[in-house]
Amino acid sequence: MGYPEFYDAIEVIKVKDYLANALGAFENGEYEFSYLDVVKSAGHSCPTVAGAYIITLEALKVLYPNERAVRGNIKVEFEDSLENGVAGVIGNVISHITGATDKSGFKGLSGKFARHSLMFFNSKIDSSARFTRVDTGKSVDVVYNPMSVMPSPQMQPIMQKMQLSSATQEELKLFGELWQDRVKRIFENLQSVVKVTEL
Repeated sequence: MGYPEFYDAIEVIKVKDYLANALGAFENGEYEFSYLDVVKSAGHSCPTVAGAYIITLEALKVLYPNERAVRGNIKVEFEDSLENGVAGVIGNVISHITGATDKSGFKGLSGKFARHSLMFFNSKIDSSARFTRVDTGKSVDVVYNPMSVMPSPQMQPIMQKMQLSSATQEELKLFGELWQDRVKRIFENLQSVVKVTEL
């Protein structure tokens, strides 16, 4: 399986999952999510998928500074509606990592380990997302803006050719490389693309 090498250099997100422990899936319920994991789940890598991974990574660092984030113990809110823009894509990535879902998620075992009703859209917040620890109530707002990391100007003419189905195989290959180069540069410039505020 071939993929861009920079995926392997991206910091992983370490979680503890009491459901996974109870059902014997992982020892002590401890495991990790990598950027490659969410790329597989989403089926592609782009600034939106990268942003969803980044805001989750950075939010959980603040919410759980000296321990693994507890999967199923994190509420996530979005200002956008589920149907608006890329909110659904972002929500899917965050759900993949945190376990949080709206009403469709796992209902629990004997009143424990429920994952539903932990993700909300159309919330009255002024950020890309708000993450809250269910056990302590501690919250952080996260703002993600990748506009400071611009795409290569070589991409636009190739994209026009792609729309006309006239791009060559070499141009298509170059487009993919340039696309992933921007994603790589977004990860290399976290300080300029993401801001976390404790509430």
